[in-house]
Amino acid sequence: MSIVEIDTQAVFLRRSMATFRTPQDITHHRADVNGTSLHYVSAGTSGSPILLVHGFPESWWAFHRLIPLLAATHRVFAVDLRGFGDSDNPPGVCDSATSAADLHHLIAHLDIGPVHLTGQDISGATVFRLTTRHPEDVRSLTAIEMGLPGFGLEALADVTHGGAWHIGVLAAPGIPELLLTGREKEFLSRYAFPSMTAVPRAILDTDIEEFSRGYARPDGWRGAAGLYRSMLREGPEIRELAESPGLNQPVLAVGAGGGTFTHATMSQAASTAISSVQLDGVGHYVALEAPEQLTEAILSFVDNVDKASSHA
Repeated sequence: MSIVEIDTQAVFLRRSMATFRTPQDITHHRADVNGTSLHYVSAGTSGSPILLVHGFPESWWAFHRLIPLLAATHRVFAVDLRGFGDSDNPPGVCDSATSAADLHHLIAHLDIGPVHLTGQDISGATVFRLTTRHPEDVRSLTAIEMGLPGFGLEALADVTHGGAWHIGVLAAPGIPELLLTGREKEFLSRYAFPSMTAVPRAILDTDIEEFSRGYARPDGWRGAAGLYRSMLREGPEIRELAESPGLNQPVLAVGAGGGTFTHATMSQAASTAISSVQLDGVGHYVALEAPEQLTEAILSFVDNVDKASSHA
């Protein structure tokens, strides 16, 4: 398809804050899987399942405006990746392979596979690994403002050619903790979100507070650092997965502030024809900036996939 323009007490306090701010009909849960404890939310009682996977500097909260819209016709789940939000961040590896395994076990734990998987930003390698290694888990893949190692994403770390400095900071061992600890809110409110947002007033103070509290907990940068470190070394493996077994499920590429980068990436990495939507006037944080437009794009895509599956 052509591009369409269009501590115990601390833990209790964190979870209480999240529950207090949670939109109506979204419920919080935990799942002990793959040697960790993942926090996720759910909404909706009918329809095929949609699993939403956040990017950086986010958590499940990135989708809090999107979930109620999708849940009108689908069962919707949004997870905090290992090391993010209210999921555990134990010592050890937090790379994309580990996160993909976490999602595989979560889908089995919830008994919801195959899901319509949606990933954005730095979760790209995670959702790509899940989709290629466990195709039985994934009915379709929606990629939002997403790149892949091995397909050009690493270039975004090259500051000499316009890349983002924060990638190197996050990927360097010990540096996120040294430079960002105690400055979480300032980093998000004065750099991360303003620099990549196009819709005025789309990111509220409550959003910044919700995201920053996850990074402000002990070892709160572990998840992000792990994904960025793996991004810089896993390109050959991601390319191998693209060749065999390949990504063979239907794919929707949603581009916005990053232009056609997502479409170009997925067109190279997937073995199937790519559907694509380009949202003009929207920045990088699509689910927060344009939830209605994103809902329309996702529902049109997943409903068509469901219809095709029912006729197969």
